[in-house]
Amino acid sequence: MNVVMVGSGYVGLVSGACLAEFGANVTCIDVDEDKIARLNRGEIPIYEPGLKELVDKNAAQQRLRFTVKFAHPIGIADLVFIAVGTPSRHGDGFADLSYVYEAARTIARYLKGYTVVVDKSTVPVGTARNVARIIREENPAADFDVASNPEFLREGAAISDFMRPDRVVIGVESARGQALLRELYRPLNLIETPIVKTDLESAELIKYASNAFLATKISFINEMSMLCEAVGADVHAVAKGMGLDNRIGRKFLHPGPGYGGSCFPKDTQALVRIAQEQGVSSRIVEAVIEVNAAQKARMIKKIRDALGGSEAGKTIAVLGLTFKPETDDMRDAPALSILPALIEKGAIVRAHDPHGTAEAKKHLPDSITYYGSVYETFEQADAVVLLTEWNAYRGLDLDDVLARMKGRVFCDLRNVYEPERMTAIGFDYVCVGRLSPEARLVADEYGPESL
Repeated sequence: MNVVMVGSGYVGLVSGACLAEFGANVTCIDVDEDKIARLNRGEIPIYEPGLKELVDKNAAQQRLRFTVKFAHPIGIADLVFIAVGTPSRHGDGFADLSYVYEAARTIARYLKGYTVVVDKSTVPVGTARNVARIIREENPAADFDVASNPEFLREGAAISDFMRPDRVVIGVESARGQALLRELYRPLNLIETPIVKTDLESAELIKYASNAFLATKISFINEMSMLCEAVGADVHAVAKGMGLDNRIGRKFLHPGPGYGGSCFPKDTQALVRIAQEQGVSSRIVEAVIEVNAAQKARMIKKIRDALGGSEAGKTIAVLGLTFKPETDDMRDAPALSILPALIEKGAIVRAHDPHGTAEAKKHLPDSITYYGSVYETFEQADAVVLLTEWNAYRGLDLDDVLARMKGRVFCDLRNVYEPERMTAIGFDYVCVGRLSPEARLVADEYGPESL
């Protein structure tokens, strides 16, 4: 089976490599000549665990190719996936579909024989029908169907998510198109992966609804963390007690500085805009977005309060810059909101990230100093702020960390460490939704109203 990925970014590259691993002959196309040249040299433009090995293996076996040329690959393709970016449009937050529609026009010119054109990009309801309309306008003789096959890839675990998915969603309205897509995903039959076959509109909405619901869980537990701090409860105990209910589940009930990344921020915004266009209320999703923004602002105040009310002239060692571990993605990372605000008020920032430094430098203030050694970051710091829970930060020699610092403040915005341990070592420890041992003693003696 011949497969084309139009777009060789995160989704296109991961999906293309995984489909090649399934046995398909895959060609990844991109208009970025530099990106394609790098891929043909064996260089992977993004950090994703296991991706280079998978690309190298399938390229060596000639099941995976990279090119800037459209005509031949599309002319022989059974399926052409559109996997281009759909960023939030400036001004209104709606998904920018210009790249999708331009891809559709280009694909239409080179179609030969029956082909299924598949939306892999995250797109609003109605996009697949617009893609079909554009192709018919550009090439009235084309023999094709359009399908929607949304991706559900977590950055840092994308290969596992593709090879062992919870489900595959196929929105398609023809028997021929459904047969080709089912054949493409036939290797997943061995692990009995559910295939959800539905109409185009439902497939498009499933992706937005799923991401909005997961973002809701994050914002909910972050709101609960504020309440826990106010009444003297422990958000970890609350989350565990909630998560053991199978109707709720434990995943995404982890308090922190707010969600970021390539999906949740733009997809929640887009879903609100879709609802507004249809005259439908989306108050829950709107509140999720507001809570997430407020949580990032609350983290700034938490750090400032830990430093005695002012960060001016204070040196802060920051651990982790990317929006989550195991990726170099900085899109909507909490660091982008928190660090500029601290620097604006006079903080001196020293930063470390295992894989995100190069990308971070493109987006963060030039005054930040970056270090290749995590322990060098702590030298003469007044405070440590743990922003991203990379594994490299879970087993720090904390006595060494404290010895290198000038101050004693440790703001753990991911709750990696236990308050009792950190206080015993000598840190002024601050976390999210949990009390320090000293505050716990006050609460136990006088009740939560004393806090």
